Amino acid sequence: MQNVITRRKKTIRDIDVRGKRVLVRADLNVPLDDDGDIADDTRIRASLPTIRYLCERDARVILCSHLDRPQGVVVERLRLALVANRLSVLLNRPVAALRDCVGPEVESAVAAMSGGDIVLLENLRFHPEEKTGDPAFVEGLAGLADVYVNDAFGASHRAHASVVGVPGRLPAVAGLLLEKELDAFTRILQNPERPFAAVIGGAKVSDKLEVLENIIPRVDLLIVGGGMAATFFAGRGYGTGRSRLEADRLDAVGRLEAKAAERGVRLLLPPDVVVAERLEAGSPAVVVPAAEIPEDRVIADIGPGAADEFSRELSRCRTVVWNGPMGVFEIPEFAEGTRRVAAALANLDGTTVIGGGSTTDAVVRFGLADLMTHVSTGGGAALTVLAGKVLPGVEALDDAGEP
Repeated sequence: MQNVITRRKKTIRDIDVRGKRVLVRADLNVPLDDDGDIADDTRIRASLPTIRYLCERDARVILCSHLDRPQGVVVERLRLALVANRLSVLLNRPVAALRDCVGPEVESAVAAMSGGDIVLLENLRFHPEEKTGDPAFVEGLAGLADVYVNDAFGASHRAHASVVGVPGRLPAVAGLLLEKELDAFTRILQNPERPFAAVIGGAKVSDKLEVLENIIPRVDLLIVGGGMAATFFAGRGYGTGRSRLEADRLDAVGRLEAKAAERGVRLLLPPDVVVAERLEAGSPAVVVPAAEIPEDRVIADIGPGAADEFSRELSRCRTVVWNGPMGVFEIPEFAEGTRRVAAALANLDGTTVIGGGSTTDAVVRFGLADLMTHVSTGGGAALTVLAGKVLPGVEALDDAGEP
C-alpha cells in the first residue's frame, strides 16, 4: 500500500495478530433517523473486512469509534449499543457493547476475552479528552491492547487521542478499509488514466478552495456545480440573486480560473440553474440561464442543460473524482442535477471515485454506489487528501520499513 501523502505504511497483513488484543479505531459514525435508529449502515459494512480478518486469526478485537458530536458528555441516544447490535447481525457473531471506553470495568471485560471475541467500546466522544488528546486518556485506551489498527479513514484528519495518540504507544498499522481508501486516492492523484476530470460541488467555495488549487494542475477537466458556483458566476459578472455569495473569495476564484486557463484545463460552470424562492420542499422553482438569475431567487440545483453538458463531457473521461453535490439533493425537487451526474459516472467506462460526505450519501440514496469504482467513507478526510495535505492519523502509523 502506498500512502497518499508520504511513505508506505504497515497494514494488518504485515504483522502477526494471532491471539493478540487488537484495538481497532473504526469509523462507525452512522447517521441516525428521527427515531434514533440507524438510517444507513454503509460505514458499518465497510468495517467488516478488517474485523473478519482479525477474528479469523483469533485476535481479541476491541473496536472503538465516535458517534456524532456529544460534546464530551454522555448522550443516551448516541450510545453505541445499536451499532454493536447491527455488527452482531452482519458478522453473525456476538459483539458486546461496553458502557465506557476506559476504566476498570472496561479493563476487566477485555481481560475476559478469548480469541475471536469482539467488544465495542462506548462512544469515544463522551470523554472530552478524546478531542484534546489527553495523555491519561491515551494511556487508558492503549493499555487495553497489544496492537493498534487504524481503519477509520473518515477520522484520520483529526488529531484526536484515538487517532494519533494511541499509535505512539503501540505497534500501529492500517486496516483493510484505510488501505483501500488510500490506494484509491493514490491512483487518481498520482497516475490517473486520462482524460481525468474532477467534479466539485457543495455550498461554499471556501470549503473546497484548497482542493481546487491542488486538483487543477492534475486534471484535464474541472466541473463546478452546487451553491459554490454562485461565487464563480459573480466572478464572471453575473448576478446571483439571493444565493450565498462569498465576496471575500472572488479574487481566489479569479486566480483559479486563470490557473486553469494557463494550464489548459477546461473549467465548466453550469450554463443554466434551477432557482427557487426558498431551499425548501414545495418552494416554487424555475430553470433560468446562469447569467439571468432573478434577484429574489436562490440557486437550488444545476439546470437540465448543465446536466446534459456535464454528462456528455464526463462520458469522454477515463478517470473522475467527485466531491460535492450539484444541488440540494436532499429535497426531491432539487435532486435531479446530482442524480444525473451520479448516473453519468455509474455508466462511465473508467475509474470513478466518490469523495465522501454528502456525495457518498447521494450515490447511496440513488442506489448507484455499487456501480462506482470507489465510494469513500470519509468527507473531511477525503477533502484533506484531495487538497494534498497530511492525514495525521496515517502519518502516525508505523512505516513499512520499520521492524
